[in-house]
Amino acid sequence: MEKPDIKGREGIKRLVDSFYDKVLKDEVIGFFFTDVAAINLKEHLPKMYDFWKNMLFRTQSYGRNAMMPHLRLNQKEPLQPQHFTRWLELFDETIDSFFSDPVADEAKHRAKVVTMSISRNTAAIQSGQIDVRGLGL
Repeated sequence: MEKPDIKGREGIKRLVDSFYDKVLKDEVIGFFFTDVAAINLKEHLPKMYDFWKNMLFRTQSYGRNAMMPHLRLNQKEPLQPQHFTRWLELFDETIDSFFSDPVADEAKHRAKVVTMSISRNTAAIQSGQIDVRGLGL
């Protein structure tokens, strides 16, 4: 059976909702969402819809700094390479389960770039290469 393309907000919503269904139950990273960040899904998911809609369709629907929440999270519980690896595995699995189109490929590429960027910054903070005092953390 052919998989649909990621189209508009409904495709994004399916992707994000399915991903969070997996991630919240995951033994490796689920606790970041449920315990450390203690996200409120009702507030968080619409932000993620906007983030991915902007990432994939350049809608300007997300006007926040996506890095800062992750740097704050890292201050509470250090993010390690295996956490980023697992996040990316779950994201790619979710994409591959539902979609098969150039936008899906772009989503996987963008997810990899985002995780690399956050990973690099959190590692730099943990090693003392970045001084968090000027970041407002």
